[in-house]
Amino acid sequence: MSNFNFLKSPWPDLHAKARRVEERVYLEPVSSLQYARLSLEEAVHAIYELELLRVPYNAKLNNLLTQPELVSLLPDQLIDGLHVIRKHGNTAAHAGRNKVTSREALRGWQYLYPFLRWFAVKYSSTLPDPLPPLLPDENLLPRENEVIAVRERNRRLRAMLEEAIKTGEKLEVNFNRLKSSQEKLEATARENAAERERLSAKIKAQRAKVKARKDSRPLEVSSGFSEVETRKHLIDAALAEAGWTDLRDGYELEYPVTGMPPSSSSKNGKGYVDYVLWGDDGRPLALVEAKRTGKEPEAGRHQARLYANALESEFGRRPLIFYTNGYRTMLWDDEFYSAPREVSGFLSKAALHWRIQQRQDRADLRQLSPRADIAGRDYQQEAIRRVAESFVVGVSSSVLSGPKNHKEPSGNGQLNDAPVGNASNGLRGNRRAALLVMATGSGKTRTAVSLVEIMGNNGWAKKILFLADRNALVRQAKKRFNEFLPQFSAVNLSEERYIPDARLVFSTYPTMLNRIDGIGNEDDGPLFGVGHFDLIIVDEAHRSVYNRYRAIFDYFDALVVALTATPKSAIDHNTFELFGCNNEDPTFEYPLERAVEQGYLVNYRNLDVATRFLREGIRYAELSEREKAAYEEEFRDETTGILPEEIAAGAMNKWLFNRDTVSKVLDELMERGLRIEGGDKLGRTIIFAVNKRHAEFIVDCMRERYPELPPDFIECVHNDISHADTLIDNFCNEYEEKMPQVVVSVDMMDTGIDAPRILNLVFFKVVRSYAKFWQMIGRGTRLSPDVFGPGAPKEEFLIFDVCQNFDFFAVNERGYESEQPPSLTEQIFRTRLHLSQLLLQSGDLENARLANELKDLLHAQLSELRGKDQMRRFRVRRQRQHLDNFADRDRWNVLSNDDVGQLSVYVAPLILPEEVDESARRFDLLMLNIQLEAARGNLVRRQQFQEKLMRIADQLQRKYSVPEVMEQSLLIEGLTQPDFYVDITQNELDRIRRDIRELLQYLSGQGRRPAYTNFSDTHLPTEAGSAVTSGSGSIIYRRRVEAYLRENSHHVTIRKLRNNLPITADELNALNELLFRECSFTNLETFQSVFGESPLSTFVGSLLGMEESAARDAFADFLRTAPLNANQITFVDYIISYLSLNGKIEPKMLFKAPFTDLHDGGITGIFDDAQARRLIRILKDRGMTA
Repeated sequence: MSNFNFLKSPWPDLHAKARRVEERVYLEPVSSLQYARLSLEEAVHAIYELELLRVPYNAKLNNLLTQPELVSLLPDQLIDGLHVIRKHGNTAAHAGRNKVTSREALRGWQYLYPFLRWFAVKYSSTLPDPLPPLLPDENLLPRENEVIAVRERNRRLRAMLEEAIKTGEKLEVNFNRLKSSQEKLEATARENAAERERLSAKIKAQRAKVKARKDSRPLEVSSGFSEVETRKHLIDAALAEAGWTDLRDGYELEYPVTGMPPSSSSKNGKGYVDYVLWGDDGRPLALVEAKRTGKEPEAGRHQARLYANALESEFGRRPLIFYTNGYRTMLWDDEFYSAPREVSGFLSKAALHWRIQQRQDRADLRQLSPRADIAGRDYQQEAIRRVAESFVVGVSSSVLSGPKNHKEPSGNGQLNDAPVGNASNGLRGNRRAALLVMATGSGKTRTAVSLVEIMGNNGWAKKILFLADRNALVRQAKKRFNEFLPQFSAVNLSEERYIPDARLVFSTYPTMLNRIDGIGNEDDGPLFGVGHFDLIIVDEAHRSVYNRYRAIFDYFDALVVALTATPKSAIDHNTFELFGCNNEDPTFEYPLERAVEQGYLVNYRNLDVATRFLREGIRYAELSEREKAAYEEEFRDETTGILPEEIAAGAMNKWLFNRDTVSKVLDELMERGLRIEGGDKLGRTIIFAVNKRHAEFIVDCMRERYPELPPDFIECVHNDISHADTLIDNFCNEYEEKMPQVVVSVDMMDTGIDAPRILNLVFFKVVRSYAKFWQMIGRGTRLSPDVFGPGAPKEEFLIFDVCQNFDFFAVNERGYESEQPPSLTEQIFRTRLHLSQLLLQSGDLENARLANELKDLLHAQLSELRGKDQMRRFRVRRQRQHLDNFADRDRWNVLSNDDVGQLSVYVAPLILPEEVDESARRFDLLMLNIQLEAARGNLVRRQQFQEKLMRIADQLQRKYSVPEVMEQSLLIEGLTQPDFYVDITQNELDRIRRDIRELLQYLSGQGRRPAYTNFSDTHLPTEAGSAVTSGSGSIIYRRRVEAYLRENSHHVTIRKLRNNLPITADELNALNELLFRECSFTNLETFQSVFGESPLSTFVGSLLGMEESAARDAFADFLRTAPLNANQITFVDYIISYLSLNGKIEPKMLFKAPFTDLHDGGITGIFDDAQARRLIRILKDRGMTA
């Protein structure tokens, strides 16, 4: 006897497979699950064939199950069960008997039965008689005591399995043959309109026939499990993803504990932990408390804590705590962190072992000294200490000596701030993210390397992930890490095969996101578990990281250190929030101005370069007769004959490329640019171009105008250039000049690239992003000691501003930071959703029908996301609760405003794009916007969209040579007439969308074609970009003295004063006389009015400041020998900066701003008495007090 006898007559092959499923549940669970998957696959293939569904290009089972056409046919009660079958079937196929047991096989059989029962009743040619029972009979399963009787059959059964697999392969071949045949049929239908209509009618008739048969057979459906049980099974599946597969009753499941507080459910102090995850030493690593999906996971926190107490009492080690409702999972390591945090899944056994081990291995980061050879500069060490103080805090002595005190939330629902746990090293965790804002060239990567070295060698980070947005930056970072940490094994995931034991993983954001989603991995699963990485380093954190790649940080449970050179004022709120700086104050900041002052970076000098065409555009009337003829030939409209009177300046270098304009800019660069090799060779230069055509045009102009230069003197660098990485590597060589000497970049070298020998930058494009503007400037700020020859360092670099960018940012301090728009698919989904709601509210019957069609489509798109293939995507899994909330089509008929908001925020960004030409989808959005504004009654907005539609119709009129366009000529002619839109209905607008959308592909490439000209341009005077300040009276003399002192800083007495060296009275008098004479003072009174009563030495100090190196040397011993925290290092740095600017300091200043920024008490609030006295003694002994 078999539960699947109802399949025997109509589906004999399927019946044979299903029988093997139940025969082997206890005998061969691996084989049982493999046959369960084969049975599911065969039934799904049959549904596709019977329903004449479109077979997707990828015809694997996981893709077939995700198609919305199939999902819409399946009862909602069965869908989750099919997911369980597929997941356990895959595990059985890939991992074998070590990963699945009879428990999983039984569950697969229990989910398979109701699906095949539904399939047979709905699709068999004759109704099964009698009707199969609602639930299967478990007594028919062969039991353990039957093993001996069937052992002799095992060999034959295995042979049969191999035969079945071959049969499955044949089935796939046949299915692919069917698919190929269907594709040919559809291709023929596209070529022949009549055949397409006939095929459509055939499909409709077949589907109607099948639907009528299905509708005549009402059937109660049940998986045999309650909602709670199914949710538990999904938790089991999530645990299986982390490697927890062999779950045994009474051990991993429902483990009994004692010592629980008496309650209504347990008066004897006994309890049962939902899940216990055991270590290899027989002690628990973690527990999982599961709650119903209708409850928030926080409802399980208190009970989970009590279970942790009981397990700790029994085994002497406190486990980590997970609590979940199936949708959201919280992790609480209350030995170290005071607050739980949401995680995206469960941790593997290895990850949990490491987390437990960290409790003993973690050293106090605040007490560790960074390696000076990696990050030896004061500000780098301060940055590392700031991170350390952000990640860890100490525990008071009362807590260390007292009993464990695992805090619960206070009365307001928030966790108490009191220290938690009694870790042996007296530490507890604080923040889990840090943001370092450091000027380009100041050593962000070195700082990151130093952090990794400290955390990697002191129990904080075993495996580290480094993320950047381009391959070149990933390679650059890996090279730098290997230089300083060769003992840390490393792999570049974007270019190399993954090494499982690698401690350092380098990757671009898209590559990592794909690996999380299982794309490109051998087993289609995530390459990395949730707890794989302990630390993530984020290079150049900015707005796009938040918008596009936040899912990476949501997936991994890791500490995060984000690096950026974007000035603090340009960082948006979301970026601060993502990296744990909710008050919009970064963990550490080291701006360009400070780096230049301290001599670690060089400053720029900018020149305003302009031509008449770049500022005013090209006017026809101002051209020569020969140029007018060329202008007419290039710009006269072929259809209308209209000739524009002028071409706006904004067109220059976007689509209009004028050779003389580019040549004049290049001449300025070659004439004024900083040169090397005794002035014979232009220094390394980046030209930032508008687009690829512009870049290539610049290179052509340079080679034509300067033929004496080597061919590889100038090169393009953009995404379409093969081996661009080699060009970048040569250009960035910091020790020798390699070709190319000039690169023309399109977005590839704007950020992140280290090229210290750069001397010139050409801003040949408009920049409106403040962050990008400073990133581009940062390409030139790095030091280069011998760029002009031995002992001749780089002291500045030049910026040729061709597009008035500096003028723009002088007026618009933060620029224009454009928000990244939602994707086209996301906009379409949201617009359809809002339109469907308005149509239902209109009270019109036709509108209501259209609204239902729209909601059918929206529901199908959501159903596609609930398919197993899409559930592999982490971003989709994160929103499973919202997807499940709207899984029932009936729910869509009564959507509230809150429901619309949830769908717009959580579901719309996940929707997959339709597999049609992008132009068709853009047209869909245009038409939907017309419909939406019509439904809203917004005539102005509707008219704007209609005018765009009329322009499209105008363009289509020129494409009547295309047969498909010609077929719609009457409709197209109508669309060009304003009267056509009077009293047009919503259904008519939708018909226009359907009839015209696929014609838009014939307009591709209809944008403005590039124009190349050689009109004579006029060079406007090049001016210094810095502002000019006017002055009068004594201010004029003071500036004269300042200029003289700066120009003559090599004078022996001035140099001594700036370096805090002693001078004689004769040297000081001689300097007085020199200044009086050289600065043209007319009388002694004027001279004294400039200097006042202060000694000349004080005046020189206040004017020129003290050399940074001299001030730093004065405090070198103090910084080296005193154990200082980050605030104390910063305070000393404030003193050095003050001396560098003012030369002297009064001790009372140490109790005023800026020295009170760190503590209201100034020096005495930061240092103890002995340290404060030592600092003041250093100032006095070195003659640095005023």
